[in-house]
Order: sequence, then structure tokens, then C-alpha cells
Amino acid sequence: MKIGIFGGSFNPPHKMHKSIAKELIKKKYVDLVIIVPTGIKYHYKNNLLENDIRYRLLKEMTKKEENILVSKYEFQEKEVFTYETMEYYQKQYPNDELYFICGSDNMKYLKEWKDWEKLLDKYKLLVIPRNTKKVEEIKKEFAPYLDHIVLANMEANDISSTIIRNALKENNNELLKKYLDKEVLEDIVLNHLYQN
Repeated sequence: MKIGIFGGSFNPPHKMHKSIAKELIKKKYVDLVIIVPTGIKYHYKNNLLENDIRYRLLKEMTKKEENILVSKYEFQEKEVFTYETMEYYQKQYPNDELYFICGSDNMKYLKEWKDWEKLLDKYKLLVIPRNTKKVEEIKKEFAPYLDHIVLANMEANDISSTIIRNALKENNNELLKKYLDKEVLEDIVLNHLYQN
């Protein structure tokens, strides 16, 4: 079985996140996607909703999806790095092939990740192209690892959690209904999330 580990802050989770996971399964890049929201200890973000809230929103968004799981693995008292997450899941699924799913826009930061070379040596990256130029840059910069980088034949639009948080502040209901699952939006509104 091929398993995609889909990391990110999911702050909040939106339709593009679910669409990426479903499309990767549909196109047979992977058989199962495990969404792994980063824990609150993640040093690059200081605006994350509490772990359990983001977990709840992700579970609401994916409740009808048989081949998409949501994990609490990175909700630890310390920061958990991508390589550690991949090692953990390789132990859980010792006979399966693991891929880390990320957008091509994140590739520019890859060399800042802890143990990024080990990650690329041992596992495969399943990269979602955000625009063609970045894809060409990836091929050039990571030439020695190209057999471990799979460029998915799909394109994600430029929806982002930042755009959604701004739309929440501005009460832009049209945008929110377009980008958020109904249950996720209802939960956010009901619990006054992202108000501060």
C-alpha cells in the first residue's frame, strides 16, 4: 500500500486540503492519506488554534472519507519534525511505501528542515505543483533526489488558510462558503474561532 502523510497547520482546514487528498487517492498516487496537523509547539507559527480544535475541524471535514485519516501524532510537548513523523509512520506501516505530501511552494524551505537529506534519502515527496516555474526550480535544485520526488499531475489553486482567516475577520460569507465545508464553517462560527 502507498500512504501519503499530509502535514501542515490546517489553520483552519479547507476544501482544497480535502480536494488534494481525494485527488491523490483517485489518481492512485496513494491508497491512503493520513492528515497530520502540526502541534502547537511548531516554532514557525504563533497563530495556531489549539491542537484539539484543529483536530476536531479536520475530523468534521473528512468524516465521510474512508481513505483519509486524521492523526494527533504531532500533538506532543515538544516540536516534532517531519522526519520523525515519517519514521513513526514507517514503524506503524513497515511493509508500505510512505510519501510526504507538500506543495511546491514549501520546497523553497525544505533545506531548512531538520534532517531534510535523510527525509529525501529514505522517503518520497509527493509534490503538488502551485505553478510551473517553481516545478522547474525544484527539478534543478533537487536534481540528486529526483527519483524520490514525485510531481503530482494536478494543480492546487491559491486558496490559503490566511485568506480564510482574513475572510472570517471581514465576515465575507460568500468566500467562506466557497472555501470551507459547511460543518467546519458552522463550528467556527458557533465557537467564535479566529475572533482575536
